[in-house]
Amino acid sequence: MAHKLDDLDVSIIKSLMSDGRKSFRHISRELSVSTPTIKSRYQRLVNLGFIKSISPILDEKLVDKKLQKELSSTNLKVTENQIKSGLSLKANCDYCEGEISGKPHVLKFGQYERFFCCGSCRTLYKEKHAGRIESLSD
Repeated sequence: MAHKLDDLDVSIIKSLMSDGRKSFRHISRELSVSTPTIKSRYQRLVNLGFIKSISPILDEKLVDKKLQKELSSTNLKVTENQIKSGLSLKANCDYCEGEISGKPHVLKFGQYERFFCCGSCRTLYKEKHAGRIESLSD
């Protein structure tokens, strides 16, 4: 007999499609359902073979210029063989949104990392978001 998806199954799938990195706890809060229920429903969808994997979606615009030229000339996506140690990715400052050249200044709090072009932007970001950073660092 076929398994029919219900509203909760569909909501879990849609939530994971929007961000596959979400924890079961995050999804349970989002859907107002217990975490064990989300976990068991997810596992059932995996066991049924409907959810095959949670895969990253790569932004080709962030790869180095050499690889970007290859991709635009062939109109392809980044392949597993092109992902190598040392691949350069473009990054923008999380405060001023300018391009980061050289080694970024990093701010880690909770499970997050933010990247900045200079120490000033890092300090200004910390001041602007001090309350949120403190609450996530506990």
